[in-house]
Amino acid sequence: MSEVVIEVVGLRKSYGDVEAVRGIDLRVRRGEVFALLGPNGAGKTTTVEILEGYRERTAGEVRVLGHDPARRDRALRERVGIVLQSTGIDPYLTVRETVELYARYFPHPRDVDEVIDLVGLTDKRDARVIRLSGGQQRRLDVAIALAGDPELLFLDEPTTGFDPGARRNAWEIVRNLASLGKTVFLTTHYMDEAENLANRVAVIARGEIVAEGPPGLLGGRHLAETLIRFRVRSGASGPPAVPGAVVRSNGLVEVRTETPTSTLHELTGWAMAGGFELDGLEVTRPTLEDVYLELTGGEAGAE
Repeated sequence: MSEVVIEVVGLRKSYGDVEAVRGIDLRVRRGEVFALLGPNGAGKTTTVEILEGYRERTAGEVRVLGHDPARRDRALRERVGIVLQSTGIDPYLTVRETVELYARYFPHPRDVDEVIDLVGLTDKRDARVIRLSGGQQRRLDVAIALAGDPELLFLDEPTTGFDPGARRNAWEIVRNLASLGKTVFLTTHYMDEAENLANRVAVIARGEIVAEGPPGLLGGRHLAETLIRFRVRSGASGPPAVPGAVVRSNGLVEVRTETPTSTLHELTGWAMAGGFELDGLEVTRPTLEDVYLELTGGEAGAE
């Protein structure tokens, strides 16, 4: 088993009579991309700020790279990079000057040009920050976090406000980080982002972890029934003789099954024997968003 980089046991945080975090446990191993998901007010931001050392906990044990983040040890800060939702960067410095400035704060920084290349800003290295697009500025935020060559990177809603193309580019950066052996702790409210990037996800709701595991297995998702939908044209010989088939309006047929392969075989055999098509055939499993909404009681959004 790989080394545990983040270990949280019985973490609690109260604000007066309000308990925002209620005894959560977490483990993140070296080289993982770990995503923490949760709606507004769930305790997600509080948890992350405790891990980063920006907020004190009420109770519980927290170790990040072997350190207690509440002590704010320099030895820990030299090994961690943080990408916040918004940062204050001098708008009149160039990209290269900005990364160089932050690299000087660390004892063993990564090569500045290598960092710029990694985040896809090679062509903008001499451009001033004020001239960058929103997506390019977000890449620069990541470059700043990488300047010290951190072992662990916190990414807080890294693609909020991005267009689809910029989001895909940002995903590629995260994959590059993982390929370098970095550990990434990601918070996001985009389910497709978590599904595409994370090795494991945890869902926090009402201050508690309600599910944890690989995205494809979360909340028993892999065991949920498959939904098959199609329309039958006029001329079909009655409804399909398949268990669980329900005929809706306008010839729409829905079948829920735990054995999709054999059910599809029966349906296609029925259609071929009758000489007609299964129009608009769809085969779907519950999405990560479906599972998330069920786990959080229908709440959506990011803290």
